[in-house]
Order: sequence, then structure tokens, then C-alpha cells
Amino acid sequence: MHELIEKLHEAAFVNPFSGMVPPRKMTDAELIRALRLDLAAEEEATHLYQAHADATDNEKVKKVLLSIADEERVHVGEFQKLLNDLAANEEELLKKGEAEVEDI
Repeated sequence: MHELIEKLHEAAFVNPFSGMVPPRKMTDAELIRALRLDLAAEEEATHLYQAHADATDNEKVKKVLLSIADEERVHVGEFQKLLNDLAANEEELLKKGEAEVEDI
């Protein structure tokens, strides 16, 4: 049973440490992967808050949810900047993607 619980903790997408402090500091490669998970979590949170706002006619709730969604988008920018700084070709690949869209 203990092995099954460990496997479930390993499979956790949103929190790779499952509430535990890792026994060592992350390498830059591990940090980049962790930041990608963080960025994905912010995108998911943005989606959820916007969906919840769309699902209500309560204007106060809608306004607060959309404000929180905007805060999450700021976090996306922060994580992306960290990735740009840490991952050698991150900005180059993002610009390549932008150019491909422009060419369509």
C-alpha cells in the first residue's frame, strides 16, 4: 500500500513535491520543468475563473473573478520571464511560434 501511495504522489501534476520540501535544491533543468508546471497551473486557474465568471449573472462575483483571472495572467508573465531567463532558447522558440502564426 505504501508503494501505491508513493506512486500517486509521484503522479501529481500540479504539485511535484506533494507538500514536502525536496531533500536537495533543484538543478536548473528541474527548475525549468517546475516553472513550466507553475505556468500551466496559472493558465488553468485563469481558465477556471473566467469560466466561473461566464457562468454567473451576479455582477459583483463576475467582476471579482475576472479581476483574479487578470492577476493570474500577470503570474503567467512572471513565470514566462523566468523561463526566458533560464532556458537557453526559450525566447527564440516563442518568437518562431509567433512568426508562424503571422505567416498564416
